[in-house]
Amino acid sequence: MSRIGKEPVILPAGVTAKVDGQKVTVKGKLGELSYVMNDGITAKVEEGKIVIERKDDTIKNFHGLARALIHNNVVGVSEGYKKQLVIEGTGFKAVLQGKQLALSLGFASPKIFDIPEGLTVTVENDGLQVTLTGTSKEIVGESAARIRSFYPAEPYKGKGIKYLGEHIRRKQGKKVA
Repeated sequence: MSRIGKEPVILPAGVTAKVDGQKVTVKGKLGELSYVMNDGITAKVEEGKIVIERKDDTIKNFHGLARALIHNNVVGVSEGYKKQLVIEGTGFKAVLQGKQLALSLGFASPKIFDIPEGLTVTVENDGLQVTLTGTSKEIVGESAARIRSFYPAEPYKGKGIKYLGEHIRRKQGKKVA
């Protein structure tokens, strides 16, 4: 049996779950998320817990996955997820323009990132720090990775976009004889 899959998902106070066939819907103070499980995986809500079970061993690889994704939804609607990006470099900055994030990264024109539904973006520290918050771990993580991919921090001068707390291994550069 899957070690992760056999653990029940505990529902914190203020979070409710409803199972409708293969669809698990979780509601909390921050919103509502749902996940559709594969065939052969079943879930039931009992005594403030969601228990995930599988019918046989042919789909055991989806057992732990279903539990992990439902747990991520429970954490998302109760606490939410947050990623912070730091922009370093001369003239590099971010500006919020309605539902778009404009990133000035030394290119001829700014890079534009369309903010997806369910994601809140704030720009702090004069455009040098971008904070992404939301209920879906997938949307927050993917959006942070896409923003970072416009100009990842490079190892020579350290300029670019990096996660808050990320350590960029620096290289020495060319030596002159």
